[in-house]
Amino acid sequence: MIRKIQDAPACRKALSRLPELDLGELRRQWRALYKAEASPHLSRELLLQAVAYRMQELALGGLRPEPQRQLRQFAQQLKASGQARMRARPDLAPGTRLVREWQGRTYEVVALEDGFSWRATHYRSLSAVARKITGTAWSGPLFFGLKQNRSPGRSSQGPGPASELAESSNAAD
Repeated sequence: MIRKIQDAPACRKALSRLPELDLGELRRQWRALYKAEASPHLSRELLLQAVAYRMQELALGGLRPEPQRQLRQFAQQLKASGQARMRARPDLAPGTRLVREWQGRTYEVVALEDGFSWRATHYRSLSAVARKITGTAWSGPLFFGLKQNRSPGRSSQGPGPASELAESSNAAD
């Protein structure tokens, strides 16, 4: 099997052969790709997925720096305390208020440490709040103007830039 994959077509070809490999060959692939021995406790399925991920990472590129930083921070918290907490939306500090006008009504949502609050009800995601408000499946960050719709043919009919919508609860009154 190819040790170092240089391009996407070669990567696809190598990936298509992975399910045919036995456990020993998957472990050899792990060793070649990760430069370390695989834990004997890993299942064949997990080995297959990890080898496939690493092959794609080497051929196509890995995670961007920000997700890498977040994962390192999460691992450090887990190692230090045995537990780690990640906010539902790390770029929104708890207490941040999101305001959106939709169909003539104004809606205000407060970011919490572990989700969002709207009308004294806790929601795990901003999308759940947007779905409750609109009655349809919306991307919460798109609905509240935290990200732009990338597809050119579709309009979010959303408000202006997020900087106009989000205000920290720590702001001076």
